[in-house]
Amino acid sequence: MKTFWRVTGRILKWLLLLVLAYQLWLFAHILVWKWVNPDETSFMSIRLDELREKNPKAELKHQWVNYAQISTHLKRAVVAAEDDRFMLHSGFDLRGIEQALKKNQRKGRSVAGGSSITQQLAKNLFLSPSRSYIRKAEEAVVALMIELVWDKRRILEVYLNVVEWGNGVFGAEAAARHYYKVPASQIGPSAAARMAVMLPNPRKYEKAMPAWVVRHASRVQARMRHSQIP
Repeated sequence: MKTFWRVTGRILKWLLLLVLAYQLWLFAHILVWKWVNPDETSFMSIRLDELREKNPKAELKHQWVNYAQISTHLKRAVVAAEDDRFMLHSGFDLRGIEQALKKNQRKGRSVAGGSSITQQLAKNLFLSPSRSYIRKAEEAVVALMIELVWDKRRILEVYLNVVEWGNGVFGAEAAARHYYKVPASQIGPSAAARMAVMLPNPRKYEKAMPAWVVRHASRVQARMRHSQIP
């Protein structure tokens, strides 16, 4: 029995060291990305692999642009649609999470997530679209790291440059050119609102946008002028 507990203790020790090493690896990337733009995210890699299963020559549509080169309308629309308390919280919108839980209880199923922009960015950069308590816990840890190291401007800049906006379409610049044939700097209020409401399910909504999503875009456009952005 003593041998068993000794071996178990060693295994747990090594597992703890591996977990710690992984967290340090994540933190090192976040620290570097405070100044250096990430070339690829976990989501990009996953989607590219999926595309290349059908077409080995497939490439993603993605072009990085600086914060100033993204339309203010689009920044405000995304904050209004995805995280209207973005400038007020430290990575977790507790009010939004509470509202999402209440909405899910009323509907009897999961219809709202309540994830902040920082949480979504954490997932896009390092994790996967799969849902599990372990992934959600890791998402929370990474979100805390991001909020610790980056300011809100950098968080929104990276988010808008790496978020998925369609099948193989990533970032505001590629999305603006894909849907409206203009650079991200020229996106107007109406187009910005329609782009923002695509984010929860971009690959579905690029094919057809249901009437309720179109109505949601109108509500987002009405709220945009109140959105606080860095």
